[in-house]
Amino acid sequence: MDIDDILAEAAVDSTPQEAYDLQELTRSWVAERVAPEILSWPGDLMDRVLKAIRRQIELVEDQTGNMDPKTNFRLIIYQTELERFKFLVRSFLRARIKKIDMHPLHIQAQHAASLETLTPLLSPSEYQYLTSHQTLLSSHYSSSFLGQFPVSLQRLDDTTGGISMIDRPDEDKAVFIRALRDVGEVFVEGTDRRFEIKRGDVWVVRWSAIRPWAVGTGTGDVELI
Repeated sequence: MDIDDILAEAAVDSTPQEAYDLQELTRSWVAERVAPEILSWPGDLMDRVLKAIRRQIELVEDQTGNMDPKTNFRLIIYQTELERFKFLVRSFLRARIKKIDMHPLHIQAQHAASLETLTPLLSPSEYQYLTSHQTLLSSHYSSSFLGQFPVSLQRLDDTTGGISMIDRPDEDKAVFIRALRDVGEVFVEGTDRRFEIKRGDVWVVRWSAIRPWAVGTGTGDVELI
């Protein structure tokens, strides 16, 4: 083996893809729970994670009942890892569904706009849930009290008179962030506050000010913690 072979072998990253996916899933889970608005659906990541969960379930089912002590010990490790992935996925989806329930019309409009890009806001299942949920709510409100109002006052998405009936998330909510790369100078709209964010810095800042650089909405230069 010559020096080129040694260097090539050393350059190969031996870290499995599942480890990177777990790290990315954890980061997306934290960001979704902290951000005041729903973040873009991480389609590629979730596809890999769900496939890994299915493979792990099949592996556990195949090895269940094996009396070999070594196999049983490995099975415990597989099950523990499986439950960790399943917990993160469930909690991640619950956080997103909670936001869909709170701001359905706003998110529906955002999702329609995001279809023009390669990063849709919602997954197909989430969009189906949103439309079905909103249809049921509209039907219930109409039969309960909206039907007694004039037609001009029955819309749930009315924006006339300078007042919007569409609930929106609080984009000025303060969030904790950590810089993954140098961001540069950040300006807080509505104030004269300017500050510089460098790699490794931890800040408490308005979501609206940091959104263009946040994981899930912008360049990914900062992560929510």
